[in-house]
Amino acid sequence: MTGSVVLVSGLPGVGKTTVARQLAARATRGAHLDTDQIGESLILSGLVAPGQEPAEEAERQLDLRRRNIVALARNFAESDFDVSISDVVLWPELLDEYRRGIALPLRFVLLTASPDTIDGRDAAREKHVADQWSHLRDDQDRFRAPGLRLDTTGLTLDDTLDAIRARWDDALI
Repeated sequence: MTGSVVLVSGLPGVGKTTVARQLAARATRGAHLDTDQIGESLILSGLVAPGQEPAEEAERQLDLRRRNIVALARNFAESDFDVSISDVVLWPELLDEYRRGIALPLRFVLLTASPDTIDGRDAAREKHVADQWSHLRDDQDRFRAPGLRLDTTGLTLDDTLDAIRARWDDALI
């Protein structure tokens, strides 16, 4: 048996981690893998987060996080877990890396929202990053990814989860 893998993407602050976590929590057997959490929980010294210097080391560590997430996702899915991954994936090359690495059917959900909505969601949480990464909006707007693109402006968490479940097959890439 094999579980499913869904990659939930979007700008920082859009709600991808909350949505991915809830997708996993509502599954019969669910696992949530978050790029930030993998890095911040496992790298106990020498962490260089995205956007920090040296940039080459930040990118190297981000690549390491993603390779580990891919391996974990594949292992969980092969053991009949439904896996939700939350990561900022706004470029075709990175999405292709996930597809090749997971090597199982993959769903991709790109969450979008208005800048005001993202700012409001970001302000309501402990970790404030939306402003720092707002320059990625152009990348998001240009990215014509396969899968499901969902504007969550005006949607509650439950509305968002219902919309994803209603269009689950559309997310398959």
